[in-house]
Amino acid sequence: MTELGLPDGIQACLFDLDGVITKTAVVHAAAWKQTFDDFLRRRDGDSYRPFGDADYEEYVDGRPRADGVRTFLASRSIRLPEGDPDDPPGRQTVHGLGNRKNTLLLELIRTHGVEAYDGTIRYVEAVRAAGLRTAVVSSSANCRDVLRSIRAEHLFDVTIDGVVAAQRHLPGKPHPDTFLAAALDLGVEAKAAAVFEDALAGMDAGRSGHFGYVVGVDRVGQADALRAHGADVVVPDLAELGERP
Repeated sequence: MTELGLPDGIQACLFDLDGVITKTAVVHAAAWKQTFDDFLRRRDGDSYRPFGDADYEEYVDGRPRADGVRTFLASRSIRLPEGDPDDPPGRQTVHGLGNRKNTLLLELIRTHGVEAYDGTIRYVEAVRAAGLRTAVVSSSANCRDVLRSIRAEHLFDVTIDGVVAAQRHLPGKPHPDTFLAAALDLGVEAKAAAVFEDALAGMDAGRSGHFGYVVGVDRVGQADALRAHGADVVVPDLAELGERP
């Protein structure tokens, strides 16, 4: 597997979506910031402490939407009612804030479109040409629509997204369950699968799931943190993975 930069014995590759396959991590961060800043401003007035990049990376990135709301609010010692999954956007509940974020995200995607990372697409094609199986593992409920928009659905044998996770009652990242489900659906053991992630929560999931290899994709200059959370190797783009000695 040297041409792919993977150790021997890897039979499947499990890819995160946002930040690994597509350039949507930035719009996710923007939607979260607007959601939380609006909420905090209404709650605390002009003296509110804004939602920042460190908050996104530590509490939200890679997590299922409601978990991201809970985790960030807990960091500010704020508790809200859970509400219902169909709460209207902006209702002062965990699900209401999450739905507000999703509304903003879809607006940003419609406005700016979705782009794929060319290096990742080429790498996935090389993986499949080498006979390895592939899966997308994403907390996003919009995963299939995004893959369809970049015409990449055919590159993945299995999709475990927010919709599937809810149907199967799988806890999201940093728990390993969604990645383990993808490996199971592909018919391989965790030790024979490689995880590709850009989020710290995804690194935690790869480590705790005892996967054969965990690749950190550093898009925002957090290589050290990715390693600290379990990455076996960190690259700025998957195009470089096969070029490593």
